[in-house]
Amino acid sequence: MIDLTDKELLELELKANEVRQLLIPTLVEAGSGHSGGPLGMADIFAAMYFKVLNHDPKNPEWADRDRLLLSNGHICPVRYVTMAMAGYFPVEELKTLRKINSRIQGHPHRTALPGLETTSGPLGEGLGQAVGMALAGKLDKKDYFVYVLTSDGEHQEGSTWEATMAAGKYKLNNLIQIIDYNNIQIDGNVDEVMPLEPFKAKYEAFNWNVIEIDGNDMNAIITAIGQAQGVHDMPTLILARTIPGKGVKYMENDYRWHGNPPNLLEVPGSPAKDDQAKVALEDLKKIEEEIKAKM
Repeated sequence: MIDLTDKELLELELKANEVRQLLIPTLVEAGSGHSGGPLGMADIFAAMYFKVLNHDPKNPEWADRDRLLLSNGHICPVRYVTMAMAGYFPVEELKTLRKINSRIQGHPHRTALPGLETTSGPLGEGLGQAVGMALAGKLDKKDYFVYVLTSDGEHQEGSTWEATMAAGKYKLNNLIQIIDYNNIQIDGNVDEVMPLEPFKAKYEAFNWNVIEIDGNDMNAIITAIGQAQGVHDMPTLILARTIPGKGVKYMENDYRWHGNPPNLLEVPGSPAKDDQAKVALEDLKKIEEEIKAKM
């Protein structure tokens, strides 16, 4: 179990909101990139980098570090922002997102930026890579955990299910998958494009331990990861139901913001194009004030 005081939970919530506030100008500066997924996953990334991971930003290749893989690489802006806040590289470098010769491209490039475990772009590959790393950890008698973040949409890829089967066979209890189950993809809602349900039952049939949570509830995130770390005979899937665009009211649960940054498009029901970033930051500032009022 991972024990946190009420104050520590609020501090993590504040970190997650800070991640969201940094995401907005980063995406606006880039002029392209994904908004929905990164905003929805900010709580999980804040939990990972500021509480869960056994890592060292000053020594990112440390052999005994926990591994964190991002399979759905298109949401990498949230990873870059959180890594910068954690000290892997200067926060000012976020302004170079998607720029030529930048270390922080539109999908993670492993050899460009220390602290990235894999290069990701094509969906459906991350879980297989994580299975390999977890199996290597077992063979090398290492104690590190392998965490892999995946998306619901990429579970429409057949390779994901091959990796799922292998992880169950080898009882990889050092493997913890967290799925961003937000029900959106670039063409619409997942349950309309290619339904995944009954999702939990499918994973359990492949001999996985499954924990369902609200992926935007910091206490639930920390509790679930602690429970997963205590499982001894199978891998764990944390099925995190998140709100895409979390914290920015006009973006929440709207698939049209899956692959677009603020201040780029006129989207029906959203503020005028030039006001989108301003409104987003106003929403997030209100949340910051609410969190601080509880501290």
